[in-house]
Amino acid sequence: MVRLRSALLAVPLAALFAATPAEAAPIRPLTCQGQGIDPAAQLHHRTETFVKAPPGAVWRVHTGLEAWPSWQSAVTGMRRLDPGPLRPGSRFRWTTPAPATPSSPATTLVITSTVRQVQPARCLRWTGPAIGEGLRIDRGVHVWTFTPAAGGVVVRTEESWTGAQIEADPATAIKYLAPGLDRWLADFKATAEARPC
Repeated sequence: MVRLRSALLAVPLAALFAATPAEAAPIRPLTCQGQGIDPAAQLHHRTETFVKAPPGAVWRVHTGLEAWPSWQSAVTGMRRLDPGPLRPGSRFRWTTPAPATPSSPATTLVITSTVRQVQPARCLRWTGPAIGEGLRIDRGVHVWTFTPAAGGVVVRTEESWTGAQIEADPATAIKYLAPGLDRWLADFKATAEARPC
């Protein structure tokens, strides 16, 4: 099977050509408490951005799940399934539209996510299925990391999808995973930078 790996958008092209193969360090998967995306997944995407906001403010925007629909156009609904701060085992259910493709009709995906690892203001990892009419992602794994830097935070995210339906047409699936994750990060950056500290 052909493995699809989208390029890191934040790596300048000059950096790719400046190092010789012996000097080039392999890009390691993102992890939260040692756990990352599904290493066997043929479909995954990674992206990053710099957010000019304090770490605590960035974390609050990211983990304020109930507010996601107010700043993410792709999230049409969100509901926590348990109270309190996010912790391993916390669950949340959210919805997002999925356009028609050659192999599936337009639908609304219902995603039930379970937090697996969390380290406040440092990282978060969740997993879960996404199910809609005529479309199913058996298991999505999503990892976020937050690294303090001068004047803000470097936010990195990586997501993998597995399931027979999307693996049957990975070229179509990556057309939705990659831009969707890039848009999420852009919306996140704009929201976090606009919020008062």
